[in-house]
Amino acid sequence: MAALWTPSLLISACMLGCLGLTPLAERPQPHNLPPSLGFNSSDGSLSVDLPMALRVFSVDYHHVQAPFEIVLWIMLASLAKLGFHWSGRVPAVVPESCLLIMVGLLVGGVIYGVRHSAPPTLSADAFFLFLLPPIVLDAGYFLPGKLFFENLGTILWYAVLGTLWNVLGIGLSLYGVCLLAQSSLGDVSLLHCLLFGSLIAAVDPVAVLSVFQEMHVNEQLHILVFGESLLNDAVTVVLYKLFESFLRLPSVTGLDVLLGGCRVLVVGLGGLFVGLFFGLVAALTSRFTSRAQVIAPLFVFLYSYLSYLTSEMLHLSGIMAIVTCAVTMKQYVEANVSERSNTSIQYFLKMWSSVSETLIFIFLGVSTIQDVHMWSWPFVCSTLLLCLIWRATGVLLLTAVVNKLRRNVVTFRDQFIIAYGGLRGAICFSLVFLIDDFPKKRLFITTTIVVILFTVFVQGMTIKPLVELLDVKRKKRALPTVSEEIHSRLIDHLLAGIEDVVGYWGQHYWKDKFEQFNKKYLRRFLIREDHQARSSILRVYQELERREQRGDEEAPALVDPRSHSRPLLPEEMDSIRRILSRNLHNFNNKQTPAYSRHTLHQDATMERPRRPLYRHQSLGERHTYNTITHWPQGEGGEFHGPHRVRTGLSRSHTVCSISPRPVLQDSAAQSGSVDPQASTAIGDQVCPQHQARMARAQKKQLSFVLENEKQQSR
Repeated sequence: MAALWTPSLLISACMLGCLGLTPLAERPQPHNLPPSLGFNSSDGSLSVDLPMALRVFSVDYHHVQAPFEIVLWIMLASLAKLGFHWSGRVPAVVPESCLLIMVGLLVGGVIYGVRHSAPPTLSADAFFLFLLPPIVLDAGYFLPGKLFFENLGTILWYAVLGTLWNVLGIGLSLYGVCLLAQSSLGDVSLLHCLLFGSLIAAVDPVAVLSVFQEMHVNEQLHILVFGESLLNDAVTVVLYKLFESFLRLPSVTGLDVLLGGCRVLVVGLGGLFVGLFFGLVAALTSRFTSRAQVIAPLFVFLYSYLSYLTSEMLHLSGIMAIVTCAVTMKQYVEANVSERSNTSIQYFLKMWSSVSETLIFIFLGVSTIQDVHMWSWPFVCSTLLLCLIWRATGVLLLTAVVNKLRRNVVTFRDQFIIAYGGLRGAICFSLVFLIDDFPKKRLFITTTIVVILFTVFVQGMTIKPLVELLDVKRKKRALPTVSEEIHSRLIDHLLAGIEDVVGYWGQHYWKDKFEQFNKKYLRRFLIREDHQARSSILRVYQELERREQRGDEEAPALVDPRSHSRPLLPEEMDSIRRILSRNLHNFNNKQTPAYSRHTLHQDATMERPRRPLYRHQSLGERHTYNTITHWPQGEGGEFHGPHRVRTGLSRSHTVCSISPRPVLQDSAAQSGSVDPQASTAIGDQVCPQHQARMARAQKKQLSFVLENEKQQSR
């Protein structure tokens, strides 16, 4: 396979070098334009140049140049990814991103050797408008919601405060280096250093995901690193645009700094609300796709991309918008569309994001081969060292604070992996080309490329051995069972009830409030009635089914030791089938409604009311409230026959009877110290009206017993 893969890459690179790199200004006009008009040299009259003969075969590459080059680049990226996965033991040692960058370096060298000029670079508009949205959409749509929102405070703590710490620390430190090296770096201002610090602090989620998914670290560490890198991009892009605006001002005042802080909040929250709006609209649209299931997946991509473009048009955070849109619409879209549509959405998102990641890493390698480099040992080495120092100190300080508020603390090993996993990638590479021209722009480009190559190759290749050396907890490869998921939700439900009782508004309290609001309003409005799960257990099962159908199938199946046991006999299978059928039939016939802690008291009062039923008292009427049952009792107060074991089920049919005897006599009767003669005398003193009343009570009791027996016989 490797023998076929290398010639294919070389052929693609040569075709790109020979065919696909003609400047736009030199391209001839397409053949479908009107023929060129000119004057005849003899008499000056207007003449038309006509072909002398009919052409049997012709080549018009410029007519298909743009789509042909795009297809060639995608083909090159796909062949590189295919060759990586068929290259033996290489994927176990070298991350995929490193190998793709090496392929890009090879292709860039071939193009440079063929054309003797710099190969094409990835423009910032192409990256931010076409390649980045699929990656962020895939990350947001398949985001583990429970883990993300349980660790949301820590993620925001790292993403916002940690990014500010890195940007200000790197920017101010580099300005100090520039002041010390006045001879070569004296023309770099403080705002330029802060601008460079904002872009070099961008942790790329593409590089982080490509490395961490191969290591299968534990869920908490993965969600902290992934969530921090995802939101870190939104913060760094906002800070980059803020410092870029400061550079274009003649002078920066305190009011400008205050307005800049307000702008950061507006950009972040604005992108959040834009994504929330488009996510709800996408969920509502998917409700009406029952008669056109073919186009149902299309709305997921259109509304997500539209939220990103709208935010960019309004100068808001497009990353925040598309992530919020994906998280918002996911559960409602999955419930509305069919299973085939869900499968189409999942595989198309994975394919789209995979192609974008591959193109980004290849273009990183291709763009390294160019003539615009400028080298400065103090600036490059200081940038590398400062990126490591400020990220490590920020993680340690912020984690020391957040561990005091967390139940599951972030261990020192996890902190080391978080600090060491700050890989740079295409975000900072694309931002550095957007800097306005100034004398040291080429130095910024060179330093950015060096930092990217160092973090991806050195840190990316050594982080996996470090994880194994430090014995970092790995992810559980098997999917949770329905029983485990139900018990987990039971614990969350119990913790929410405890927080409600003690008056503490914790994460379980707010999660339970949102679930109640979601079930009462959002799901009824955004999901079709025929697709709303009647049982929470059924909803859990459907969620686990979808999780198993998507990316979790790459986890190896667990070997069950019972799989080697003997097969079941036909008689045993028939017995199991009869037991399951009978139990399911009995379960379906039960009329017990499902309840939660919000509807328990309401259902208890609305269900079958208790009817006041009376029975004959052998000791006469007592002046106390006694809880009596309606099952026939024999001597000694014991139950007859099958009613002996059903004492616990008669609590819902208890009533209170009133008698004129004092309580002391009732206690004596219960202790067994009642005089038989006294009881006979009391019975003789009973009036005829009381005897008639007791006879009616006996008839009512008999009818109640007969009614219960009929219900049991059914």
